Amino acid sequence: MHPDYLEKILNAQVYDVAIESPLDYAPNLSARIGNRLLLKREDMQPVFSFKLRGAYNKIVNLSAEKLKRGVICASAGNHAQGVALAAAKIGCRAVIVMPTTTPLIKVQAVRAHGGEVVLFGDSYDDAFAHATAMEKAEHLTFVHPFDDPDVIAGQGTIGMEILRQHQKPIDAVFCCVGGGGLISGVAAYIKRLRPETKIIGVEAVDADAMERSLKAGKRVRLDRVGLFADGAAVKYVGEETFRLCRQYVDEMVLVDTDAICAAIKDVFEDTRAVLEPAGALAVAGVKSYAAQHKLKDKTLIAIASGANMNFDRLRFVAERAEIGEQREAVLAVSLPEQPGAYKKFLSLIGARNITEFNYRFNDRREAHVFVGVQVGSRGESLKLVDQLRKHGYATLDLTDDEMAKSHVRHLVGGHSPQVEHEIVYRFEFPERPGALMNFLNRMSSGWNISLFHYRNHGADYGRVLVGMQVPPGEMSEFRKFLKNLGYAHWDETANPAYKLFLS
Repeated sequence: MHPDYLEKILNAQVYDVAIESPLDYAPNLSARIGNRLLLKREDMQPVFSFKLRGAYNKIVNLSAEKLKRGVICASAGNHAQGVALAAAKIGCRAVIVMPTTTPLIKVQAVRAHGGEVVLFGDSYDDAFAHATAMEKAEHLTFVHPFDDPDVIAGQGTIGMEILRQHQKPIDAVFCCVGGGGLISGVAAYIKRLRPETKIIGVEAVDADAMERSLKAGKRVRLDRVGLFADGAAVKYVGEETFRLCRQYVDEMVLVDTDAICAAIKDVFEDTRAVLEPAGALAVAGVKSYAAQHKLKDKTLIAIASGANMNFDRLRFVAERAEIGEQREAVLAVSLPEQPGAYKKFLSLIGARNITEFNYRFNDRREAHVFVGVQVGSRGESLKLVDQLRKHGYATLDLTDDEMAKSHVRHLVGGHSPQVEHEIVYRFEFPERPGALMNFLNRMSSGWNISLFHYRNHGADYGRVLVGMQVPPGEMSEFRKFLKNLGYAHWDETANPAYKLFLS
């Protein structure tokens, strides 16, 4: 028999540690999307995330005997802080197993809340396995980050607050989705009382376990997940959360990294708060959904679920936010090497602000320019490309080209005629101290490296562009090498940006 979540949420104990977070009107975003948007400010909780609600409700409902032995969890993020704070409030031992790669700031935050930190393994899976072993060995109680009725009910108090704070009709509530604990609790409450309100889940395109599972009618395990929205990067959703999402969730929306960055900027402009990527997923989802379905004058709510942002990542977010908002066009333009060509090109750009301009002499006939231009919309960007082409300037729109945005813009420098049989690959690998050296060591065992670009963005994964000289007869050996390397990779040898600026 399944739990009665309405009863469980109404009886949930969260307010010893959590606040009733504000439901704030977002004037700038509302005006931009043509709807009334309200932000449920879970980023204002004591641990800057909603996670302490579920953690506390789980721990406070344990028997005296279990509390005496203590609790354990595996987490490198917000759940770790939530469990540590909740256990400290109740006076219970809390062991938090974190991967050895966890940034020091997160380790210190957990210790500051009284958690006993055990660093183990390189990944969450390693930490989880170790936590499970410790749970049995020391007879601790495991506090699951999402797949537990008490945790789900704790998160469901957010839905209860939303209906109390906004008693007029609500057209849709948007929730970020990782393992599904937040959306399950919110949906279970709101759908019982206001079934006409849509519940819409939002995932990153490269961490879409719930979207795939709902489509397949069964839980689907992802081989890998993108780590930008690390707070929602889950390979396998919960059993109970999947059941509830099948029952209550109306739709799912997928958003990319650029859209998440734009949403972080949007929320900052309305609130002066800086959300973490997972915390801004719901806002990115609202924008995408409203545009796609041409919504007007609707009341929409997005849960701003967390603000544990690594400061170093802001550089990357700022760089990509304008593209995500479709307010920057990234173009490759070929200019004839003749007097007046630059002047004519700039006259076509007009009064628009140029955000970036990279040029390297190519040959005596033409020059290739990598240029960023501020635009009002994607439509204006397309018109500019069309205008340049009509005036005889060969133009490539690179706005959606990941290699161009992450690497080529920092590499524009020309060609090397001495390089033969060059192929170019883009790699991503988990970022940690020594990760780049480890990557280089593994790469150097085979073919000559003819091009290399890496830039640390303070993110949880490193992005590298590598050119290698691989003769055609050795390609099968190279493909085996890629398989054994085990990193996510993309062949960019045919990428037009590479051909224009680097090949």
